Amino acid sequence: MIETERLLLRPWRDGDRDAFVAIVCDPEVGAWLGGARSRSQADGDFDRMRTFWSEHGYGQLAVVRLADAGLVGRVGVRRQPPEWQHPMMGEVEIGWMLARDAWGHGYATEAATAVLSWGFEKLNTPTIYSWTSTSNHRSAAIMRRIGMTRAPDRDFVHPSLAEDDPLRPHVVYVTKRSPQ
Repeated sequence: MIETERLLLRPWRDGDRDAFVAIVCDPEVGAWLGGARSRSQADGDFDRMRTFWSEHGYGQLAVVRLADAGLVGRVGVRRQPPEWQHPMMGEVEIGWMLARDAWGHGYATEAATAVLSWGFEKLNTPTIYSWTSTSNHRSAAIMRRIGMTRAPDRDFVHPSLAEDDPLRPHVVYVTKRSPQ
């Protein structure tokens, strides 16, 4: 669907399930997602991503390395659904997650840059947001590299994380669609 210099960003396929499960069940990856998933949770996440895509025509895309066709993560845009009772509900979010062995290679920045342009077109929105825990400096750095700026007035405490969870405080970044 979207090809960059080193990556193919495409809808998920049945054959991607095991690679996706391995990524989200990795404790190091899970540490930034509120904990590693169990196999059944990961299967549910995979099914929900695919269902969302089939219902809406956008969402999370598989990030595939062109050099070896290896699945290295996900990236995508979506509008936060109102039923989540999330501080950013209704806003369009760009987000990503990569396998541990794909960290530090610039893949997240490359994929997010491509998806950001695609997201503005696909969702016809004037703004796209991204957020992460205040301690996730690597993710915040990606947000800055793709041209996003801090929106401190939108920072929030994540409602679905326990009060003592260190990931609970979140920072928010935003970018606006370039004038045509």
